[in-house]
Amino acid sequence: MLAGAPAVQAAVPGGERDLLWYRAPARAWTEALPIGNGRIGAMVFGGIASERLQLNEDTLWSGGPYDPHNPAATPQAVEQVRRLIAAGRFAQAEALADETLIARPRGQMAYQTFGDLHLDMRLGGGASDYRRALDLDRAIATTRFSVPGGAIVREALASPVDQVIALRLTATGTARLDVTLRFETPQDATIAAHGDELHVDGRNLPGEGIAPALRIAARIAVTSEGGVVRTEGVRLVVEDARAATVLVALATSHRGPSDTSGDAEGEAAHRLAAARNRSWAALRRDHVAAHRRLYRRCGLDLGPPSLLPTDARIAAAAQADEPALAALYFAYARYLLICSSRPGTQPANLQGIWNESTAPPWGSKYTININTEMNYWLADPGNLGECAEPLLRLVRELALSGAKTAREVYGARGWVAHHNTDLWRASHPIDGPAWGLWPMGGAWLCNALWDRWDHGRDDAWLAAIYPLLRGAAEFFVDTLQPSPAGLVTSPSISPENRHPFGASVCAGPAIDRQILRDLFERTADAADRLQADASFARQLRDLRSRLAPDRIGKAGQLQEWLEDWDEAAPEPDHRHVSHLYALYPGRQIDPDRTPDLAAAARVSLERRGDQSTGWATAWRIALWARLRDGERAHRILRALLAPARTYPNMFDAHPPFQIDGNFGGASAIAEMLLQSGGGALHLLPALPAAWTQGRARGLVARGGIVVDLAWRHGALAEARLVPMRAQACDVRLGQAMRRLALEPGRAAVLRGPGLDPA
Repeated sequence: MLAGAPAVQAAVPGGERDLLWYRAPARAWTEALPIGNGRIGAMVFGGIASERLQLNEDTLWSGGPYDPHNPAATPQAVEQVRRLIAAGRFAQAEALADETLIARPRGQMAYQTFGDLHLDMRLGGGASDYRRALDLDRAIATTRFSVPGGAIVREALASPVDQVIALRLTATGTARLDVTLRFETPQDATIAAHGDELHVDGRNLPGEGIAPALRIAARIAVTSEGGVVRTEGVRLVVEDARAATVLVALATSHRGPSDTSGDAEGEAAHRLAAARNRSWAALRRDHVAAHRRLYRRCGLDLGPPSLLPTDARIAAAAQADEPALAALYFAYARYLLICSSRPGTQPANLQGIWNESTAPPWGSKYTININTEMNYWLADPGNLGECAEPLLRLVRELALSGAKTAREVYGARGWVAHHNTDLWRASHPIDGPAWGLWPMGGAWLCNALWDRWDHGRDDAWLAAIYPLLRGAAEFFVDTLQPSPAGLVTSPSISPENRHPFGASVCAGPAIDRQILRDLFERTADAADRLQADASFARQLRDLRSRLAPDRIGKAGQLQEWLEDWDEAAPEPDHRHVSHLYALYPGRQIDPDRTPDLAAAARVSLERRGDQSTGWATAWRIALWARLRDGERAHRILRALLAPARTYPNMFDAHPPFQIDGNFGGASAIAEMLLQSGGGALHLLPALPAAWTQGRARGLVARGGIVVDLAWRHGALAEARLVPMRAQACDVRLGQAMRRLALEPGRAAVLRGPGLDPA
């Protein structure tokens, strides 16, 4: 109970727009506030007498390097499954695939919590005037409350510069700090106190029968201003201090998917020692500056925010629309991407970097049949292109294991990955055929890497990704199968959906053909640009032309499978809308260029329904935006922002939490404001009537064009385009069109509904 807490807050406190704030401590993990530097992260609960920081390090996963190959998984077994599929014996094909093609172990390793740092405070009286907040612009979580004689303030940050989590405690007036620090971990570790430090040393946990292979280490130090610091068993005690700084360094021995030889203890000790030599002011200053270099590139303003705390704003979203809440959701997603994926770190997993469990939902893995790719949809439009660098390294590592899988299981060249991978970059099909027997995960990841190039047009990036694209394409050159409709994949599935014949396995689902059209075209284009592999590029273009085309079914829908099975499928509202990949994130279907297919995609969306899991709801928003239906996109976005799909701390409520909903929802918001491709920009293509006025700053279009937009009364006021390279560009607003010759670094400004040059 908070004595004296105000019933109503008179004004929005602090930084106003870029702020999450609350009038009570977190009671659950999904109310705590996330901080992170890409490699390490914490959830800050903001307690009063007891604070909890739940800690993560991005290479702390279960198990160790392992070979998941099933000895029964051979090219001959694949061919047997293909023959059963071709004969329409789908249930038998699935049963045989389950026996012969699924990895051993059947599951993969799980992302893990490091543990919890607790601060137990002796306050000497009741607390009042409580407030906690997360400042997205500074990447600092603050807890503040009054006590007899003064106030207690705690600031928490995860520094990308000093590679520590830092917590600053300050007492004002005559109040003083009396705090006990203790650490708890479910990992196989020991905790010891040494002077003013806690040392945590041990090993990770086994997983799926795979022995642990990682050393783990944490070093935690506390210094005080005034008062004393002493040890009490395996705890640190701060007494009668005016201020205290707590530093946390975390490390594991992971050096790569097959290398666990790192010095976790030495690395943690080195980082802590370096940070201890710096003042809190310097740590804080450099952290804020590094964060702002990314965060301040882009922003969205949809009007003044509500005066309510964030949890109350989310609760109110179910009854009334607040445009500023959508802008905060967009800003928060960019913050989360910066905090969970920086150059040199692991990519954002199913929960970004934040996980309190040793057995999180779906292992908090990299689910590459949509979720990992969705994590990076926002990166380029949101002006955070370098945050995609970890994805490139993941694909490079996955391609190595994927080459072994391609050779051993399929007898093919190149490389392949299925619907999931983990820290150890396993690439075999897992879980069961209904989920895992989908060979397109690596191909989709390659298309995501191409999108990074398409937005930045960096030749070095193109050269880096080309071998990956080539290897992924080469696998399908060797494995595509003929059918009366054209070339198809087999065996495969339409991700996680069952068709009417008692199984999921099939040949040539729509998403496979759509992904391959992009992969073949982009690999051939990359070869042309790099002046390499001309004959291979010609081969890919020929194969692309022979892929089975998209089809429209008897209900007017875009067919999910090669055959017209949609109407009889057991889950008409299935969460995946895989067959609409060609509409978004792909661009093969477009209302202008392919109106019949766009109309069929609309029918499919209608039949699927608007409501689903968090990430699937976000995907639907983006799809409606591509169809230029701003009102439908906005209606679904409102549902995404309501309590059923958004937790009080604004994490996506799948449920449970999956961060792809946050990233997907924010990328869909960007898609409502700006669409690009093929040398054209479409301004405000799906602007809803509810967003009567607003500004978007720093969006990035394909071709490398930074775009600022301002609109009033639902009409464009001004667009400012700054290209990264010289190019011609067609700009569209409604039916108005203007062709521009853009020069690097020189802004082109257009005004009004007629796109008049400024």
